Amino acid sequence: MTIAPTSSSTTSPSSRWARFRSSYLLYSFKRDWIAQVCFAVFVLLVAAAILAPWLASMNPYDLAQIRILDSELPPFWIDGSDPQYLLGTDAQGRDLLSTILYGARVSLIIGFGAVMLQALLGVTFGLLAGYLGGRVDAFLMRMADIQLSFSTLMVAIIVGAVIKATFGGAVYSEYAVFILVLIIGLAEWPQYARTVRASVLAERSKEYVDAARVMGFRAKRIMFRHILPNTLSPIFVISTVQIANAIISEAALSFLGLGMPETQPSLGSLIKSGFDYLQSGSWWITLIPGAVLIVLVLVINLLGDWLRDVMNPRLYKG
Repeated sequence: MTIAPTSSSTTSPSSRWARFRSSYLLYSFKRDWIAQVCFAVFVLLVAAAILAPWLASMNPYDLAQIRILDSELPPFWIDGSDPQYLLGTDAQGRDLLSTILYGARVSLIIGFGAVMLQALLGVTFGLLAGYLGGRVDAFLMRMADIQLSFSTLMVAIIVGAVIKATFGGAVYSEYAVFILVLIIGLAEWPQYARTVRASVLAERSKEYVDAARVMGFRAKRIMFRHILPNTLSPIFVISTVQIANAIISEAALSFLGLGMPETQPSLGSLIKSGFDYLQSGSWWITLIPGAVLIVLVLVINLLGDWLRDVMNPRLYKG
């Protein structure tokens, strides 16, 4: 018995492109206008965040560019606005549009970074638990159960508070992006581990795994070269949802004072910084970044729903 190659390294780029053009994924995408709109909005937001240094009229990190006398200027459609500040300014005199562009970039970095860490830990533990079974499975799944018994936000608050108290606020602020990626990533790995474990349990009894064992392949190669490629579909679906969850977690932590500092704006810290000015009439400092955050999370979740339906044709009703 022979094993079909699981790597596409021998396939030419032109044949891979031809297969993609005729794939069910692209066919479904062309038929779903909601997925197309969400994908376009997501790409636009990501591109704007990446190109923030070139699109923004000022660098909100540069204190020399901040004009405190221009603080709390309204957006362009309200009387008393300044034409150079399209969306107005915040309480520190920073251009709100520029701050949102830089803040979206920080939020996306934290979201993608945390999901990469979650996937690395969760997929590895899930493969080990599902393939090896026995005590390894019991130990890893009990760890996952203990972690899932606490809410993600509770774990993040506890770990963030401990780090901040141990190393001080200055160190926390300097390495805030790395710390938040670490906190959110460690809090959510069980989602991947349990899903991958279930897929591995279904795959390890199949003929191609038995054939790999008979041929003398090591467990590491069987897990990562043969079983893992057949569990990628649920991993992709989980990742889209987890990116949105990570961005929301960062915003919640920033609102509680355990996220990004005001000198390094994210969408969450922008919402927090303007919350105290709602009653004074400067609603745009909070509501406009909040609207951007809602749109970003919404399009990611809708793309995740579409991807889930496409990856499982039995659920797809397009």
